[in-house]
Amino acid sequence: MIYNLVIYIYLFGVKVAGLFSAKPAKMVKGHREVFDALRDKIDRNARYIWFHAASLGEFEQGRPLIERIRKEYPGYKILQTFFSPSGYEVRKNYQGADLVCYLPFDTPRNVRRFVELANPCMAFFIKYEFWQNYLNELHRRGIPAYSVSSIFRPDQIFFRWYGKKYSEVLKTFAHLFVQNEVSKELLSKIGVTDVTVVGDTRFDRVLDICHQAKQLPLVEKFKGEALTFVAGSSWGPDEDIFIKYFNEHPGMKLVIAPHVVSDSHLKEIMDKMKRSCIRYTEATEENVAQADCLIIDCYGLLSSIYRYGEISYIGGGFGVGIHNVLEAAVYGIPVIFGPNNKKFREAQHLLEKKGGFEVTGYDDFSRLMDQFLSDETCLKQAGKAAGDYVNHHAGALEKIMKDIPF
Repeated sequence: MIYNLVIYIYLFGVKVAGLFSAKPAKMVKGHREVFDALRDKIDRNARYIWFHAASLGEFEQGRPLIERIRKEYPGYKILQTFFSPSGYEVRKNYQGADLVCYLPFDTPRNVRRFVELANPCMAFFIKYEFWQNYLNELHRRGIPAYSVSSIFRPDQIFFRWYGKKYSEVLKTFAHLFVQNEVSKELLSKIGVTDVTVVGDTRFDRVLDICHQAKQLPLVEKFKGEALTFVAGSSWGPDEDIFIKYFNEHPGMKLVIAPHVVSDSHLKEIMDKMKRSCIRYTEATEENVAQADCLIIDCYGLLSSIYRYGEISYIGGGFGVGIHNVLEAAVYGIPVIFGPNNKKFREAQHLLEKKGGFEVTGYDDFSRLMDQFLSDETCLKQAGKAAGDYVNHHAGALEKIMKDIPF
């Protein structure tokens, strides 16, 4: 009863927020349209595997599993749901799924309608998704549900005295594929034993991305033989640091893929430049080779661009938190980032392995870059450490596939 009350309060809050903000308004509209979409598009004669991710990051963790099932078990169809517009709006046309839609709020009525219409033969919930009513309904109907890439901490509600009742939801999973031993030990203490430590599927995902990386002739032409520094998902405070260094070191080239691609932000970047720069959408084979800095003013290229760098920088560490460090590390290049990285396990592990490097300001950054530029052995060792870390932690996908009875 308490859980349902919280869900109804949350639903009311989102509807009120939707009157004043576009993001919750999209969410309310999308949730309202789900049942019509299911009635119109679900093939009643097909067997659906349902994947649910809260948003885009969780989807990317589940994606390797979706694509492996597509390849090895083409007889199944895939239903992909999102809770947040940040995932749905970006991946609503994802070709790896037969149907992509929102997941309605976890109210008893919504749950019954959704499961009845979707009628999945199994379900996968990615990382932190523990919707009590959905999981109970699947369990009641004998539909196996799996938790993938989940990770647990002692401060979570499941392990508090007041969360004992809610923790029962974890026993509805047919199996939990967790990221680490700590998670398995915590679950064991509350009687959840259908657990396997497999690691994080994100490592498999970035390896797939690396193997499928696009050839980008303009970036290749830009780079030439020069040492190239690639800054991904950068924000203003990040750019203040590495652009200052770049301006003073003509022996290197710079690629910037800012987190926000807006005319105002791109103008801010170009105003900081004292060397020649060009936007990717304005580049040609003739002019790009003459530029010292290439600004990526479109989306979808960054994961392939890291392959052209000898050193990488991941933005966000002077603000909300760093972005994806694995997309750069997989190419065997050192990864630099700002101080807001403590909650990011991969960044902490890269720091331990000497493949990642924290900077707190320009002086730190300058000293580190001077070392990399003057000591080729040091640079190669740091890059190898980053690449080895990713390769060593891959393999979660194989372990999961082995334990799922398709």
